[in-house]
Amino acid sequence: MVEPWLSIIGIGEDGLAGLSDGSRHALARAQHVFGAPRHLALAEAGERGRCWPVPFDVTPVLALRGTPGQAVAVLASGDPFWFGAGGSLCAQLSPGEWTAWPAPSTFALAAARLGWRLEATQCFGLHATAFAHSRAALHPGQRLICLLRDSAAVGDYARWLAALGFGPSRLWVLEALGGPKERVRATTAQGCAWTDVQAPVAVAVEVDGAPGLPRSAGLPDADFAHDGQITKSPVRALALSALAPRPGERLWDIGAGSGSVSVEWCLAGGLSTAIEQQPQRVANIQANVQGFGLSHALTVVHGHAPEALAGLPPPQAIFVGGGFDMALAAVLPGLAPRGCRLVVNAVTLETEAALLQCHAVHGGELLRIELAHAAPLGRMRGWQPSRPVVQWRTVL
Repeated sequence: MVEPWLSIIGIGEDGLAGLSDGSRHALARAQHVFGAPRHLALAEAGERGRCWPVPFDVTPVLALRGTPGQAVAVLASGDPFWFGAGGSLCAQLSPGEWTAWPAPSTFALAAARLGWRLEATQCFGLHATAFAHSRAALHPGQRLICLLRDSAAVGDYARWLAALGFGPSRLWVLEALGGPKERVRATTAQGCAWTDVQAPVAVAVEVDGAPGLPRSAGLPDADFAHDGQITKSPVRALALSALAPRPGERLWDIGAGSGSVSVEWCLAGGLSTAIEQQPQRVANIQANVQGFGLSHALTVVHGHAPEALAGLPPPQAIFVGGGFDMALAAVLPGLAPRGCRLVVNAVTLETEAALLQCHAVHGGELLRIELAHAAPLGRMRGWQPSRPVVQWRTVL
């Protein structure tokens, strides 16, 4: 296209007065102006204004793409490319189709009011996702700025923090930043009881209280919903070490059980597809997805491998915690890309025999894991051995 047909404009609570000359000109020439009702009112869009559909969808904007003589503007809060509509739109456009006029983001305004270093602050858009998405960032001393859906979400988020043990955390409620109705109030998560909060709203948190999630592999088994079918903490740590998760890589977790390996893979920055055939265990995995805030990273497939693997996004690593046999071993090399890392755990003699046969044919490394825990033995203590686990790892 010769010139951009779309203008993506960041607007603040100060409305037209806060726009640059360029963004005001782009807004004035637009025949169609998309935004939330609040944005359209701030921009005085009038009859040109078109509200976003609910749930949010960029289709109405894209429908105007290439219409001769039609200029389109999209309004978003602050910086449209930080938890805004800009990224959703441009993912479906070609370079040169749009111009962007970002304004200071809510995160920047909040940091400016509080005097926080923004590069040291964790920022979350919780207006359209679960509170648990911020769970991994909750460590004493960490600072967070979170966009929230509405005024009721402020109390909900504060209670969620307190329920996790972070009640003493300092909490700032920041309303209508950058506009004439701006207000900033401080409290604690456990003491937040205001009922007069006005949207748009964000909260800033200085975390205190519980120790938070460890960064090392092998989270306590009690952190997960499970029915006993779980890769135990020390064995899980060894499995994750062998899988070697890296940000952005995808795992296939076959026979996922509780999904604990998938959860820790995703907490390390990866993506995972957890395949499980038992309905109750699928429910446990889904509960863990919600509890750890990983709905953006962890997909659950109810089915049996290898049939359930058809059409899945290709993995960079595969973990088989249950259900491995020679039939699965035969098909995995044809389903996974070359260089994919494979780690299999065996607790039964039959699966161990299959791993010995695979190792003899394909090589790789075998590891026998034997653990014992101290347990009461009469008036004394003794070692209570766990079932040995045989781990095979290789590269397909």
